[in-house]
Amino acid sequence: MIWAKQLMPVSLAAQFDPALLDRVGPRTARDWVVDTVGFLVAVTFGVLILIQGVHDTVHPLTGSQLIIDAVGGAICCLALWWRRRWPLGVALLCVVLGVFSAAATIAGLLALSSLAVRRSVRQVLLVAILWVPQAIGYAIYSGRTDAPTVLLLALAMVLAATAWGMFVRARRQLLHTLRERALRAEADQFVRTENARMAERTRIAREMHDVLAHRISLIALHAGGLEVRPDLPAEKVRETAVLLRSTARQALEELRGVVGVLRAEPGHEVATAAPQPTLTDIPRLVEETRQTGAKIDFEMRVDRVDTAPSALGRDAYRIVQEALTNIGKHARGTAARVRVRGAAGSGLHVSVSNPLPVHAHARPALPGSGAGLLGLQERVTLAGGTLVHGPDGSGDFVVDAELRW
Repeated sequence: MIWAKQLMPVSLAAQFDPALLDRVGPRTARDWVVDTVGFLVAVTFGVLILIQGVHDTVHPLTGSQLIIDAVGGAICCLALWWRRRWPLGVALLCVVLGVFSAAATIAGLLALSSLAVRRSVRQVLLVAILWVPQAIGYAIYSGRTDAPTVLLLALAMVLAATAWGMFVRARRQLLHTLRERALRAEADQFVRTENARMAERTRIAREMHDVLAHRISLIALHAGGLEVRPDLPAEKVRETAVLLRSTARQALEELRGVVGVLRAEPGHEVATAAPQPTLTDIPRLVEETRQTGAKIDFEMRVDRVDTAPSALGRDAYRIVQEALTNIGKHARGTAARVRVRGAAGSGLHVSVSNPLPVHAHARPALPGSGAGLLGLQERVTLAGGTLVHGPDGSGDFVVDAELRW
């Protein structure tokens, strides 16, 4: 999993953080446009409200009140430029100055809407409630007699500004949530793809080991026989050469099949060059190994062998193949004992044993990675069977498997 995470694109590793909604970064071009439009709207309506106040003959304002109103409106309009960084502070400033300035009304509503976008509901409700005493205070300060009308109008505008801000915040949260889900789905898909790729590579590596190790071991054993017996009759040498050529050709065909899988395009199935082995191929495998000079006591008692599932036959074949290959590598000269018994409904038992070698050979042993038995263990486990291997009490090395049938 760590390996897959390191290969993951940077965009997938960045997980969504809810705090990003309240975080303030450098203004983008869109932010500049929105802030400029908001500032101009607040200034325009503030000027119109001041003009109306100047010409209002029912509730006229004094000269000093008009100056205070204009100054308060100007301060609130300018404060809008900082509403992204300090939304609560700007909203509270507009509420306080709104007691003395009607020109600050639109700026205050914009500040309240921005607060609803960027802060919690608790802060928004606090500022919204403060608009009630603010409206009453302005009515008293300006000498208006229709305070209930002013209050209702203020509450309507406050509700509209708050609702709009909460709508924008909810929409942003939804977009961020959808983006997070998309990133997680993409990351999960990436991990699944990598796991599938690794599983396929492991399967191909196991098949390559199972297929080629045995063939190449047979070639090495045949060649070793020619090396130690240079005095063999010409007919025997010719027979051995034929076996070498046949075994090498089979190894190349099986290798070509594995390479064809590696070269296949995604989504395209590739036909295997060599047919997969079955239970009926085990006697042939034993006979091929005997031709290298190996001594094998073979017995196979399987009822209705032709009806065995192909996966079962392939697993049994690979078990016998790997065991015989290991005997040729590490215990040459010993007599192997191969037993295959079973029937449908009772399972299949495969056992391969050989005496442990008591002395080292003069010839170097064939190299081995030690992964063959591990691969068999994994293969049998995936098939729902059990496999044990190792020395027993009688001094033999045993590979014993129970397969479901």
